[in-house]
Amino acid sequence: MKRFAQLYDELDRTTSTDAKLRALRSYFEEAPLGDAAWGLSFLAGQKIKRLVQSGTLREWARAKADLSPWLFDECYATVGDLAETVTLLTASSQSGGEAEELGLKDWVEGRLLTLRGLAPELQTANLDAWTEGLTQTELFMVIKTLTGGMRIGVSRTLVERAIAAMVGVDQAVIARRLMGEWSPTEAFMHRVFSQDPADAERSQPYPFFLASPILPHESVENEPAYVEGELGDPSRWFAEWKWDGIRGQLIKREGEVFLWSRKDDNLTERFPDLTDPAARLEDGVVLDGEILCWDFDAWLPLDFGTLQTRIGRKALGPKILSDAPAVFLAYDLLERDGDDLREQSYEHRREQLRQVVDALVSKRVFIDESFPVESWRGLEALRQTSRERRVEGVMLKRAGSVYQAGRRRGDWWKWKIEPLTIDAVLTYAQPGHGRRANLMTDYTFGVWDGDEPGQGELVTVTKAYSGLTDAEFAEMDRWIRKNTIERFGPVRRVEPVHVFELAFEGVRASSRHKSGVAFRFPRMKRWRKDKKVEDADTLVLVREMTTV
Repeated sequence: MKRFAQLYDELDRTTSTDAKLRALRSYFEEAPLGDAAWGLSFLAGQKIKRLVQSGTLREWARAKADLSPWLFDECYATVGDLAETVTLLTASSQSGGEAEELGLKDWVEGRLLTLRGLAPELQTANLDAWTEGLTQTELFMVIKTLTGGMRIGVSRTLVERAIAAMVGVDQAVIARRLMGEWSPTEAFMHRVFSQDPADAERSQPYPFFLASPILPHESVENEPAYVEGELGDPSRWFAEWKWDGIRGQLIKREGEVFLWSRKDDNLTERFPDLTDPAARLEDGVVLDGEILCWDFDAWLPLDFGTLQTRIGRKALGPKILSDAPAVFLAYDLLERDGDDLREQSYEHRREQLRQVVDALVSKRVFIDESFPVESWRGLEALRQTSRERRVEGVMLKRAGSVYQAGRRRGDWWKWKIEPLTIDAVLTYAQPGHGRRANLMTDYTFGVWDGDEPGQGELVTVTKAYSGLTDAEFAEMDRWIRKNTIERFGPVRRVEPVHVFELAFEGVRASSRHKSGVAFRFPRMKRWRKDKKVEDADTLVLVREMTTV
C-alpha cells in the first residue's frame, strides 16, 4: 500500500510526462505481481463497486472528528468530494502510530473487499482498526476505494508506454493486452509483462483508432475552403457517414463470438440479435463498426435514445428486441483468418471487409458506405443532408492509411454538422464538483410554454454545466448568490433574468420529463447578455426539433 501511495504522490506532484513515465516504470519494476495487478487496475480506470454506503462513512467520520451533522454537511459542501472530506476530517484524529505494513493486494483482497455485506457497525469497527496510523494519502486511497470512486490522474496511454518500455515490446501490444475484460491477478500480469508480442486472449479486441475533430469554422459558407486548407487535395480522401451509436468490435475466434464497446464493455450477452448471426462469420475475424438500433422500413438508424433502452439491460424480452432491433454497421476489418490487417491500406481492408460481410448475408451485419471525395464543396453539400439521414456528419479517411491505435492526428477526421441551438432562461443553480465545488456552475434552464416567446410560464427543459469561461462562471456565481429567491438544499432558485444560448446534438420525446423532451449533450454556447427573458424560445420550437 505504501509503495502505491508513493506512486500516487509522485504522479500528483508533477506535470512532467517524463517524470510520470519514470515513476510508473519504477513502480511496476519494484511491486510484487499481485500488487502490480491491482495498481494497474486502478491506473487503467477500473472501479470496484461501492463497498460501504455513503451514510456509513459520513457517520464514521462524524464520530471520529466529533462533529455535529450540520457542521459535517458544511465541510462537505465546501470540499465537494465525500472521500476527501472524510479523509481531511479523520486523518487528524489518527494516533500517528505506525500502520501495519501490507501490500496493495492484501489491503484490497484481504481487507476492503471483505467489508461488502457486513453490518455498518462491523464495517466501521474494522475501519477504526485498519486506518490507525495511515498517512493522509493512504487513508484517501482507502476511502476512495470504498466509495467506488478510485481514480488516478494519469492517462491510460502513459501507463501503456511505461509498461511497454519496461517489457521491451511495442506500446500497441500492451494496449491490446489491456483491452477487454480482465481481472487484476498475477496470471494476468504475467501476460501483460510477456515479451511475446503474440500473447493475447482470444476474446480481446484491438485498441480502437479514433478520429480527430475538424473544428467548425466561423463562417459556414467558407468551411469547405477551410477544410481544404487543413486536408489538401480531396482526391486523397474517402468519406463515410458519422453514425451516432456505440463504437464496437465484433469478433469471431475459435468458434466463439464476442462483442466489445470502445469503453471496454463486454456487450456479447446484451446483443443476441448481433452475436447470433455473427456466429456464421468465418473464423479469425474482427470487425470494427457501429452498434445502432435500426428502422428496417425506412432503412435508417433510430435515435440514440432508443439504443439507450438496450444499454445496461441484461434481461431482454421479445418486446425490447422488437422495439429496438440492433444492427452492426461495419466499416473496417482488423483481422481475417487470424491475421492482423491493421498495417494494410484502407482500401485493402475495405475490400477484404466486403468479402467477409457479403459472405455472411445478414441484414443485422452490413457495410457502411464509403465513397471517394471529389470536391470539398460537394462533400459539404452532402454533409448538410446529415440530419435527414439521422447521422452526425461525415468521416474522412486518408487513402492508403493504416489502422492506428488511439487518437492520432492526420489520417482519420470527423466533420460533424453544427449543433442545434435554442435560447433558454437560467432558473436554478447549484455548486459543481471537484475544483468547482465552491462555485455555482450547474445550471437549470427553462423555455416558455406559450405559443410565442414571452407567453405562458417558464418550464424546465434541461441542465448544463459546461461552456462558460472561468471568468464567466465566477461572475455568474456572484450574481446567483445575490439574487437567490429560494433554496432547496444546495439548489437555488434565481431571478429569471439571464438568457443563454444552449447547443446540443439532438432532442427526443421523453415521458420521464415534465417538459416531454430530453436533450443530448447540452452545453452553454454563449451567455446572451444582448437578449431579454422575453426573447427566449418556446417549448413548441423545442418539440419541433424532436426526432421521436
